[in-house]
Amino acid sequence: MRHTKTGGWRLAVLCIALWAGGAGAAGWPERPVTLVVPYPPGGPTDIVARVVAQGMGGLLEQTVVVDNRSGAGGNIGAAMVARSAPDGYTLLVATTAHTINMSLFKSLEYDTRKSFAPVSLLTKGPLVVVARPNLPASTPAQLIAMAKADPGKLSFASSGNGQSTHLSAELFNAMAGTKMTHVPYRGSAPALTDVMSGQADVMFDTMLSAMPFVQAGKLKALAVTSADRSPAAPDIPTLREAGLKGYEAVAWNGLLAPAGTPDDVVQKLNKALQQVLAQPKVQQQFAAQGFAASWTTPAAFGQFVDTEIGKWSEVVKSSGATVN
Repeated sequence: MRHTKTGGWRLAVLCIALWAGGAGAAGWPERPVTLVVPYPPGGPTDIVARVVAQGMGGLLEQTVVVDNRSGAGGNIGAAMVARSAPDGYTLLVATTAHTINMSLFKSLEYDTRKSFAPVSLLTKGPLVVVARPNLPASTPAQLIAMAKADPGKLSFASSGNGQSTHLSAELFNAMAGTKMTHVPYRGSAPALTDVMSGQADVMFDTMLSAMPFVQAGKLKALAVTSADRSPAAPDIPTLREAGLKGYEAVAWNGLLAPAGTPDDVVQKLNKALQQVLAQPKVQQQFAAQGFAASWTTPAAFGQFVDTEIGKWSEVVKSSGATVN
């Protein structure tokens, strides 16, 4: 009889524990959710995060806040999320940099493949190749011809060593057989300023940063770096159209949770994002920045991240990119 009572008591405790664990997952979110943006306020990733946070908050019936933790090329915020409890309450708004950094930095406090659970892509958008107004080249083919005629003479600006604005141009160099000289800056703004003044010849930059200057006549756009033309600038050709078959470099944002986050929480996040990104208002807000809403399944996003890590690893290696 004593054995039966003890066994029954243990079974009851086990059932309560299992019920409590299930209820915790089923009741998520029971408190505010934080989206960590590893860059300063006001930039493209911050803008995307705030649009997403607002939409998710209504669907999840819980506050979703944006926490800017900038520094070290996006590594500080990423490491913070990697160390966070895997409960779905602290998430990372990741970017292209988090796949580049895997090969760019010798030591990281996180592994983009292993430290996170993929949730979904958020946005994808091309960079735009812009040039100083008086550059003789007005098409990608003419740019390639100029660069080949005098290797090393043409220069390209970037927002910093190892950034997508740097490595997209290095990918161009590798595929076009050119050698343009890299001039790194601390951010897009000073880099674009020097291209406009003629201190540098070209730059591969986000449409959000560069297109206002193109529209004002202070820069000229030669091409976009996506596989297809951008709906935000349909008159600008792609580099593929110029003969660089297979060339594609996109700026993207995606949502990552700490590794070990319960699958049902990941799926709930993913479903909410699918609804947010399908809203016409959200799509219009992203399109104004040159981005397209790009919901994916967690598995598809994980594969995308893995492919990006492999692609940029090759570019980092061939370019000899280093971080100061």
